[in-house]
Formats: sequence, C-alpha cells, structure tokens
Amino acid sequence: MLHTLLHSPAHCDLETLLLMAGAGDDVLLLQDGVLAALAGSGALMRFSECDATLWVLDEDVQARGLAGQISTSVQSVDYTGFVTLTIRHQQQMIW
Repeated sequence: MLHTLLHSPAHCDLETLLLMAGAGDDVLLLQDGVLAALAGSGALMRFSECDATLWVLDEDVQARGLAGQISTSVQSVDYTGFVTLTIRHQQQMIW
C-alpha cells in the first residue's frame, strides 16, 4: 500500500498511519507532510520504528526551503518517482 501524508505530522493521525504501514508499504511525504522528514524530529523518530519505506517529494521540500534540513535516511523522489510509486501500489491511503 502507498500511504501519502499531505499534512504536517502535528495535524494528522500519525499514530494510526504508523500502525497501518508495514513491510512492503511505502510512505510518501507531500506538501506539509515533508515536515515529518526533518532531521531530528519526533515524527522522523516515529517513522524509523516503522517497516515501511519513507519517501519525500523533493519539489515540496524545495518549495518550503527545507533542502538542507531533511534527514539523509529519507529517500527523495521527484514527480516521476511519485508516479512510479502510485503504479507500484494499487491500494493507496491519503493522510
């Protein structure tokens, strides 16, 4: 399953997302969801306990001026990579 987080981790049900995401799943951080990828953040520490692969949309990182603040443990993807993730997962959930 592909989970897309569009909102700041402070304004979503992050706990439920983390319970639902598991091995073989991908979590893509978009829009204000990219805040969850900030190095040293509490949300990133929570995601490190999850078996899903964490991705961040580079265009949204750039748009928010956060390029140097995203953790190196999070994989960056462009819009083409976003499309690839959506093709890979027939089931998707938006948070």
